[in-house]
Amino acid sequence: MGLQTVFRAVILGAPGSGKGTVSSRIAQSFGLKHLSSGDMLRANIEAKTDLGVLMKSCIDQGQLVPDDVISRLILSSLRGLQQSSWLLDGFPRTVAQAEALDSVYDVDSVINLDVPFQTIRERLTSRWVHLPSGRVYNIDFNPPKKPGLDDVTGEPLVQRDDDSPETVSRRLKDYERQTQPVLEYYRSKGVLETFSGTETNKIWPRVHAFLTRKIPGNQQAVGKA
Repeated sequence: MGLQTVFRAVILGAPGSGKGTVSSRIAQSFGLKHLSSGDMLRANIEAKTDLGVLMKSCIDQGQLVPDDVISRLILSSLRGLQQSSWLLDGFPRTVAQAEALDSVYDVDSVINLDVPFQTIRERLTSRWVHLPSGRVYNIDFNPPKKPGLDDVTGEPLVQRDDDSPETVSRRLKDYERQTQPVLEYYRSKGVLETFSGTETNKIWPRVHAFLTRKIPGNQQAVGKA
């Protein structure tokens, strides 16, 4: 097995907080395997699996996916990454999920993106996605090269039903209620690091500096992500 250091991290933040963007930059800069619960949900929904149909019903109603469903999905995927460093994006969202993860793996660091809910509401009303790939654009700060079209495929972008103002407000309330105990859980373990701000491009340099110090012997990619 050798002496390779494995680093396992979680990134937390409300829907629309920039988790996906920051996670991608972490993966590119530090070589961590990015495992997004959102990407996995979309893949199952598109494939119309039994779990996918159940999850779509929850999402369409602005509800969070049940603990047992999402935990089973994530932990199953992690089994194939025993020797890899990884970053979990969007999981865990509840203490039950955190305990399920903790019973199998030691989490080295938890990155919490603390973005004001008003900022998130404004972001999400400007958010458009390419459904087949899950690529996300924001008209204000991450627009597509051509309005309304995906940069890679040129296919049309759409706005998700769950980005409507009413659904967004309900999701944010659900997130706050369920996730605050998760933050306390990880804070008590001494692994929580919170980064506050309203702009992803200003939060990212602080996250980058933190992980540069935190990851032992990291093989950082050349240049900035």
